[in-house]
Amino acid sequence: MSEHDPHPADDAAAFVAKWRGAWPEWSLVECFLPASQRDIVDAWQALQFEWQEAAWRGDDARPGEAKLRWWMDELIGWSKGIRRHPLGAVLQKQPVEWQTIATALPALAAARFRPRDASGAREQLLPLASALASAEAVLVGASNAEAIVATWLHARLARHPGDAVPTEFASQDAADAHWTRALLAQWPVARALTPSRGIALSLARARLASGRPGAPLSPWSALWAGWRGARG
Repeated sequence: MSEHDPHPADDAAAFVAKWRGAWPEWSLVECFLPASQRDIVDAWQALQFEWQEAAWRGDDARPGEAKLRWWMDELIGWSKGIRRHPLGAVLQKQPVEWQTIATALPALAAARFRPRDASGAREQLLPLASALASAEAVLVGASNAEAIVATWLHARLARHPGDAVPTEFASQDAADAHWTRALLAQWPVARALTPSRGIALSLARARLASGRPGAPLSPWSALWAGWRGARG
């Protein structure tokens, strides 16, 4: 992918569509975002979706590990003004410390394995989440690592529940439900967050509270959660 490609945004749209396929509610709640941020938010969320799928999808860890190594190289390239991936057409030129994220990305490979407990689940993701929070503050405004960890833990349970539930809950009946309650009990407060992260946090919480973390919310529930999240 070069700077001379005629329609880089169209290429990026395919990756945005994959993320939006998991979050159809977003088409309802994006009205709460500043219009100037919507393309950036789409690309930023799609980028995180790609990393989550690389880390957690499939029974064989090796393809995902290879993808994450590719992404490390790609982000190092972004830090030098070079891009290959279509999402870079939207994101690469932003003044983000892409090298810092590249350095933190290997920790995500270890997050494929079932965590020991709730604390371990958060610790697996915290190094990358801290780097993402710094980047997000540059891209769209205030963020924090705990909010990012929470949305990522929900994403894993929603799309890849096989190893998402910590060992301390996995042996119990209705293990997913026990883990859902544990997540909700420690859910971070959506305060002093940029609207996009506040919305993502609120939607994820609403899905968990519904008892169906992978199922889209009803339109009214999505709008209510999105409005609350955007207000912070």
